[in-house]
Amino acid sequence: MEPSSSLVTVSVPKISAFTILLLFLISCSTLTSTEAYDALDPNGNITIKWDVIQWTPDGYVAVVTMYNFQQYRHIQAPGWTLGWTWAKKEVIWNMMGAQTTEQGDCSKFKGNIPHCCKKDPTVVDLLPGTPYNQQIANCCKGGVINSWAQDPANAVSSFQISVGAAGTTNKTVRVPKNITLRAPGPGYTCGPAKIVRPTKFISADKRRITQALMTWNITCTYSQFLAQKTPTCCVSLSSFYNDTIVSCPTCACGCQNSTTGAGSGTCVHPDTPHLASVISPPGKSDNTPLVQCTSHMCPIRVHWHVKLNYKEYWRVKVTITNFNYRMNYSLWNMVVQHPNFDNLTKIFSFQYKSLTPYEGLNDTAMLWGVKFYNDFLSQAGPLGNVQSELLFRKDKSTFTFEKGWAFPRRIYFNGDNCVMPPPDAYPWLPNDSSRPVISLPLPVMTLFLSMAFLFAHV
Repeated sequence: MEPSSSLVTVSVPKISAFTILLLFLISCSTLTSTEAYDALDPNGNITIKWDVIQWTPDGYVAVVTMYNFQQYRHIQAPGWTLGWTWAKKEVIWNMMGAQTTEQGDCSKFKGNIPHCCKKDPTVVDLLPGTPYNQQIANCCKGGVINSWAQDPANAVSSFQISVGAAGTTNKTVRVPKNITLRAPGPGYTCGPAKIVRPTKFISADKRRITQALMTWNITCTYSQFLAQKTPTCCVSLSSFYNDTIVSCPTCACGCQNSTTGAGSGTCVHPDTPHLASVISPPGKSDNTPLVQCTSHMCPIRVHWHVKLNYKEYWRVKVTITNFNYRMNYSLWNMVVQHPNFDNLTKIFSFQYKSLTPYEGLNDTAMLWGVKFYNDFLSQAGPLGNVQSELLFRKDKSTFTFEKGWAFPRRIYFNGDNCVMPPPDAYPWLPNDSSRPVISLPLPVMTLFLSMAFLFAHV
């Protein structure tokens, strides 16, 4: 019986360890699959719609449209890149509003040469100023697509494609596979193409409805982790009632290494000699960030300063600073979570839109620049910042300056979550007061003491 008993005591820990390992692996896979979910924009995605509008002798003509249904995440320069793999031996005869980056091997064609013969074509948008005979509606923006909340009229991009060596009926056409979207870098994961009800089109006079011959949709969702392994922005804090300035956390977006310098490409000191040549080496095109050497090493810093306290209002100053020498942020936007946005009274020099991801809770605001004024955030340097002030009405049931309540809960810049300082580092009220109010008797008391001191020496 003893050997049997010994066997049982040995096997139980092994089973337990295996079970723990299995549960850990399951939990890791679960976290990975939900990485793209955004609590502030739960329904945000980019939907790509293919509408077959005409059959040809060997294929079809389709209009491909990208709808950016994301509230605050846009596609900035140098724009989107769309790729896929053909299901059969299709070729692209012609395109309008876009082009493929490579033609591929079209040597088997003796007469007309296709626009692209690659099995896995890569498509980019045409630039503004393209001749009108090469354009269609919503094309030729250099791949830039605005976010849905910021500018819905420009949250769409389209191109027309003529496909050959494909099916010529609904039953013989095969949808493309392995769709990829780069905007402009990684971050988006696209699902398979799904055939849906044909799109219906309404004529300009709204008296006739036509429909596509065939339609399929592709849905792409964004993951900040896939886009970049390290954060791209951080938040610093300050207030009028405390001299402490809480800087961005050290190494928030990376750390300076021992080889940091103009030649390493990690960061550059603003007083580096011949700074312009370091930023843009002759004959070299590099879109990787080249940031100013800081303790946080972030391309973008957002500073939230609690500026003034009035009887019924309080005021905040927000400053966005660009530390990236290789990036001009056009059409930038910022999303802020704070419980007092329900009582926002006035905002200066920024545009504002309330985002309500949860019904009945108005604590999320989207801010962006005024067109032709401050919607362009220049690269690192003296002009590399934009700022505004926000005036809030006090809600007596919730308002307080205690325990960091006046500071934001979360900040996004261009759709990426910024690194916040730890809560215990927030500027707190002085220990001898529970709330900062302007004390009127103080000047009177100072005058009284001065007079007392003067008379005592007479």
